Amino acid sequence: MDTTIVPSPAGKRGRNSSVILTDRLCEKRVSKRTKFYDRKCPGLYVSITTAGIATFSFKFTDRQTGKQRTGWLGVYNPETFTVEDARSKVYGLKTLGGDALLETFRDQKATKAKRGKTVAEIIDERIKWMKTPVKKPDGEMRPRLEAWEHTASHLNRFIRPRLGKKLAMEVTKHDIATLSNDIVEGKFGKPSVSNARHMRKAASGLFNWAAEAGRDYVTASPCVNLPKLDPEHPRTRVLSEDEIRTFWHGLERDDLPYDRRTRLALKFELVTMLRSRELLGAHRDELFDLEGEHPRFDVPLKRVKKRRVIQQPLSDLAVEIIKEALVSDDQEYVFESPMYKGQPIHRKAMADALRGTMNEKCKGKTKTPGICDLLGLKRFTPHDLRRTAATLAGDLGFDDAVIARCLDHAVSRKGDVIVPTVTGKVYNHSKRMKEKRAVLDGVAAELRRIIGTSSEARLRLVA
Repeated sequence: MDTTIVPSPAGKRGRNSSVILTDRLCEKRVSKRTKFYDRKCPGLYVSITTAGIATFSFKFTDRQTGKQRTGWLGVYNPETFTVEDARSKVYGLKTLGGDALLETFRDQKATKAKRGKTVAEIIDERIKWMKTPVKKPDGEMRPRLEAWEHTASHLNRFIRPRLGKKLAMEVTKHDIATLSNDIVEGKFGKPSVSNARHMRKAASGLFNWAAEAGRDYVTASPCVNLPKLDPEHPRTRVLSEDEIRTFWHGLERDDLPYDRRTRLALKFELVTMLRSRELLGAHRDELFDLEGEHPRFDVPLKRVKKRRVIQQPLSDLAVEIIKEALVSDDQEYVFESPMYKGQPIHRKAMADALRGTMNEKCKGKTKTPGICDLLGLKRFTPHDLRRTAATLAGDLGFDDAVIARCLDHAVSRKGDVIVPTVTGKVYNHSKRMKEKRAVLDGVAAELRRIIGTSSEARLRLVA
């Protein structure tokens, strides 16, 4: 195919530089903005910028005024809008006739203005949309996406610096894949497959939202058919019996530089299997029958990962921790902040207490040593306490399906029998409180044995 460019005489317009347009020509690098007119389809031309962006347009004559007009067709994309796509669009426009053709380009001009938003502008709109309060199923007004801060963090940390200045409609699959690879390689700090995966999720949500009817900032999301990321290795840290004993008794030391309620919250996570966010906001009104035979803690859906109410039975050990944490009758939150009266402990307090607080002036150095270092334990996270408790329950012989309910995990299998998903979601709304209580009481008894506060009769609790 002949793609030789015919040079135009000095002083003549660029339309004399006509070629047979090809996709390869549209990817050509130029030192200044250059136009190439298609010899095969009169009126069609591509304008290539120094940044490598190729834009198709259609030049025609308005028969009513005799003036030349130009209509914008789209940006070249090897996957979604090629030279042949542009030619087909021009052939279709030529069949419309004068008035219809002009009206079409008027509509396209308005659409182009809407689609001319940069990625940074769309990120700002998306964040504003995510954090807008809406009425939730429990009647409270909360942000539309309650985890919007995490999504906004990935949009601002990764996507905005790299793609923020680009027009959203010009972002390609290659851009997202390259950004993903750079995150994995450590060009944005510590190498992280997890961050790359979260970035892709945030980008996919952003561009799908931008493509919805009424916005139409992009025609389609570029986050499709991306190369697969390497699998993440699941965390398997489980505390041994010796580590549990050292940790539990170590939390009683008076010389630890962390508040007593923060240390009690760490014990509470090990005893109840609840997530940090679920237990730290524990309010008096969410506790029931602490003096009776069936004490429980109801976690409202706004604090639960899966946005469903958790009814968690409380063992005698869990009740003891709660009573110790509630030091006064007017204390609203079980784990109240030592700095802000009437407020729960900050959600990061437990993790900071275990690993220590970092020195902002000297990166990589701790300002205050963490509990793990002070007690001579290999570092672990609050979430590892949940895993440790679940492992203890498994060693006691409890069924995985029941342990999963204590962890608030979805259950699709009980023993060797697969349970239909619809059964759990629609028909079986039982909280299985009796089974959950047996597991948590068993874990409490096992912990008492490990830390040395149980009698021989309570060494093991049979499932």
